[in-house]
Amino acid sequence: MTYLRALGRACALAAFAFVSWFDVLVELAAFALLCVGLVFFLGPAVEWARGRARVARTLAARWCGVEVQPPYQAEPPEPARERDGWYRDGNQLYKRVFWIRWQRRLTWALEDPAAGREFTWQLLNPLATVLLPVAVLLGGPAVLRGYGRWTRWWIGVRPPSKPHRNWLHRHLESLGHQLAILALSLVQLVFSMWQLIVIVAAAPVAAPVVLWSRTITDTLRREAGNWTGVRIGRPYLPPPGLPVPRADGLFQVGRQLYEEPFWPVQHARRRWILRDRATWRDLAGGGLIPLVSLALTLPTVALTGWGVVGLLTLWVWRPLARSVAWFPLPEVSTHFGAAVQTPVALALIVAGMAPTTWLARQQARFARVWLGPTDATRLAQRVERLKQTRADVTVTQAAELRRIERDLHDGIQSRLVAMGMKLGAVEALVDTDPAAAKRLAAELRAASSEALTELRVLIRGIHPPVLSERGLLDAVRALALDSPLKAQVTGSLPGRVEEPVEACTYFAVSELLGNAAKHGAGRVTIDLGFADDQLTVVVTDDGKGGANPALGSGLRGIERRLGGFDGRLTLTSPIGGPTRATVEIPCQLDPEPSSPRINTSSETA
Repeated sequence: MTYLRALGRACALAAFAFVSWFDVLVELAAFALLCVGLVFFLGPAVEWARGRARVARTLAARWCGVEVQPPYQAEPPEPARERDGWYRDGNQLYKRVFWIRWQRRLTWALEDPAAGREFTWQLLNPLATVLLPVAVLLGGPAVLRGYGRWTRWWIGVRPPSKPHRNWLHRHLESLGHQLAILALSLVQLVFSMWQLIVIVAAAPVAAPVVLWSRTITDTLRREAGNWTGVRIGRPYLPPPGLPVPRADGLFQVGRQLYEEPFWPVQHARRRWILRDRATWRDLAGGGLIPLVSLALTLPTVALTGWGVVGLLTLWVWRPLARSVAWFPLPEVSTHFGAAVQTPVALALIVAGMAPTTWLARQQARFARVWLGPTDATRLAQRVERLKQTRADVTVTQAAELRRIERDLHDGIQSRLVAMGMKLGAVEALVDTDPAAAKRLAAELRAASSEALTELRVLIRGIHPPVLSERGLLDAVRALALDSPLKAQVTGSLPGRVEEPVEACTYFAVSELLGNAAKHGAGRVTIDLGFADDQLTVVVTDDGKGGANPALGSGLRGIERRLGGFDGRLTLTSPIGGPTRATVEIPCQLDPEPSSPRINTSSETA
């Protein structure tokens, strides 16, 4: 009876598994619609397919005796309405909440690592369960428990991945990166064709179409950098400013005058888009990058796929068909013949997988040639950024001077005034009441010690002594030791960087550590590096995530500090964590030859 129940459950699980292929078709159809501009279907399709996975987890618990917990990240919070009735998402305001909610849920569904595993499970699970009834018939109910573990491995909660992965895992991941870059480049090709049609046939509406299509290209830049380490910057020229009216209040565009700024703004945006060489480089890259990606991906897919087909033919299909022929090798019908041909199949798989990491990097480098910034755009971007940050730097410096003045006035100055008054009292009592004069002198000594301590704290807030004496890396180590978090500091600097840059970086790291502690993080890692005349500091914590520079004065303060040095703060903080803040400052090494090479790694318990 137990065998019959287990066999019936195995047949039901096998039948249910094939339904997941329908989910795959729905998701692929939604992705195809995304490629042609219909963006509203992919997120709901992914969430709808999760219902099937939820049923599979329930069946694994009931029939296989294996509890499978949902692996998804926490759902994004509902957007909050501001006092003026608008909904804010970054620097954009929306009257209705639908668009923000849809964007957040799409990001939540697609950026969750469990989404990729679940899609792979939908593809492989029917193939794994097709022989499940036979396996249960031969091995008994214990086979169902093994199937439950298989289900838990794919669509259940996984422990944190270890940093050291084996060769096969690394190269399979690189093969996935190759295919993903190819897929994104094909999406860009579709949108490039659409942009070209709009520019030729409907130039007045070209600006919004091109600007919206740039989000697709930005996705390719961002993901290629995340997957391969080849960073691709945005190459576009800064947008034009608002038109300035003439003395009579009208706006002039060539020989035409307008009463309202709407048409001058549209004209300036269209000229900005069409005269920017990066627009045409994007269109050219949209046609060339898919061809190069296909040429680099096809050999790896062909070799790997043919090797896998060979293994399946020799060890899965041959026992059923008794005799198989696998091109280009001769026909085999025995286990010995299959064993002789197996090394050839394995060699094909290895030959296809071995260059995947290098080939994926070459795909990203070719994309950088067409989608990355040129020297002219870098210069224009830097000039525009310096214009934007000049006012912020002036305001920040004035606020810092006011803070120092306030601290001196309210702290040290008041103590010095009190000490002066006590000295006058000592002078008056030294002849008439020596005992009282001695007591006042003792109080003066204690007050001078407190004033000195307060002055040292104030000086440390202006420029920490450890920064001048030991350098940036040791100063950051001191911050980590003073932090209540479990902090690890790693990095390698070829020498001392410029002192103003050291101070800016020190206070930025201090603010990021304070934010991590304030938002419930328990562990933080700080990595410092210097390459290509740029200082990079990466601060990663295991907090709850959801950080937004637009909503926090501390992060905006860091951005203002960095703006004075043409630096940038890049924040990645998905809901549920982890939060990763990257500080990048272009600078030069201190030319002093005595600057030692610093290479340290520290960890606080």
